[in-house]
Amino acid sequence: MPQTGGGEEGVRTADQQAATRRRLENTVDMALFAVIVFAVAGATVFVMSVTIGDWEFWADWKDRRYWPLAPVAALLIFPAGLAAAFWSRFRLPVACTAVVLLYSLMRWLSAYFNFHIFGGFPLSFVWPSIFIPLAIIIDCTLVITRSVFLTGLIGAFLWGLLVYPVNWPLLAAFHEPITYNGEMLTAADLLGYEYIRTGLPEYVRVVERTVLRTFGDAVTPLTAVFSGFICTLVFYIAWGAGLVLNRQAWLKKL
Repeated sequence: MPQTGGGEEGVRTADQQAATRRRLENTVDMALFAVIVFAVAGATVFVMSVTIGDWEFWADWKDRRYWPLAPVAALLIFPAGLAAAFWSRFRLPVACTAVVLLYSLMRWLSAYFNFHIFGGFPLSFVWPSIFIPLAIIIDCTLVITRSVFLTGLIGAFLWGLLVYPVNWPLLAAFHEPITYNGEMLTAADLLGYEYIRTGLPEYVRVVERTVLRTFGDAVTPLTAVFSGFICTLVFYIAWGAGLVLNRQAWLKKL
């Protein structure tokens, strides 16, 4: 009779090697995924910190003229660029939400550990802005319309238009009027005076005539509409840049 022991042992060895390769591939994939996730989140947080950091760091910097415009437009660059890559390659409308979710997670960790635990600032004074609903709107617009033009025209416009209403539940309390030593000011101003920092929002006092101390005016709606137009333009530019950077190129000569 033919002996089959060696053949069976060879099959088992091949199966074990295949299982080992699959485990190794899964491990490498998970490691690469973790590296990409932290790289994207870290790059987004770094760019936001060095460009418009103070608007995101402090509650009394969240004025009605520049805060709904500059940080909102700057944050849209990374999500729009990655959305172009994900949509052109995989038809996955998830990049905006994923990037903003990672950014929000990193900002909350930074606010809690760096500013609250080590810096001693109240957590209610250093909370990051809320952008996740705005990112969901862009991704939903993309998956419903399947049109980049309409996504920029509708989704990106709403991204800039709705940032103030989305953050208003957290920001409203800082507009409460307070009488302090015979002077009327807001809760944000009082916190700003009590917690002295290296960079004070003096520019805010100039551009909006004492900013949060001005309890009512038509500045916010005009800024929101203008921010929507700027975000639409930024979305188109960042989407185009994402397509260019995502393009494959083959070297003809070495």
